[in-house]
Amino acid sequence: MDFLASLGYLGLFIGSFLAGSIVPFSSEILLLGGITGNSNPWLCTLIVSLGNIAGGMTCYWLGHLGKLDWLVRHKIVTQEKIDRFRPKADKYGAIFALLAWVPYVGEAISICLGILRIKALPVLIYMSIGKTLRYIIFVFSALGIIRLF
Repeated sequence: MDFLASLGYLGLFIGSFLAGSIVPFSSEILLLGGITGNSNPWLCTLIVSLGNIAGGMTCYWLGHLGKLDWLVRHKIVTQEKIDRFRPKADKYGAIFALLAWVPYVGEAISICLGILRIKALPVLIYMSIGKTLRYIIFVFSALGIIRLF
């Protein structure tokens, strides 16, 4: 974490990319470090959002390009998750990408959207909205602009 923090904005991007992919990592801690370290909070928010979206879309493309049996064999996603997700994806499609920010399930959602060949551009748009709003709300809360609890 200290290494990423020492890289400044590049570290924010790399860390948030990792957090948005299948690596369990907290991008909020990096974002908080950036905004409390006298960096521009809105530039930090933009960079963390872009990195996290890029990580989420990497998961999408992993699902899109990967073979389901390979993904299941390497425990990236389970067949049970795919089977449970398929009817919901058929009904809601890319809108599900709004939830790609949710810890522990966001990566699975992104991968499943790719496996099911949901169109990439709508997934990118909805994923961008969901992830960016999450960070904006986080920054507003961290700066004391809004109170969540």
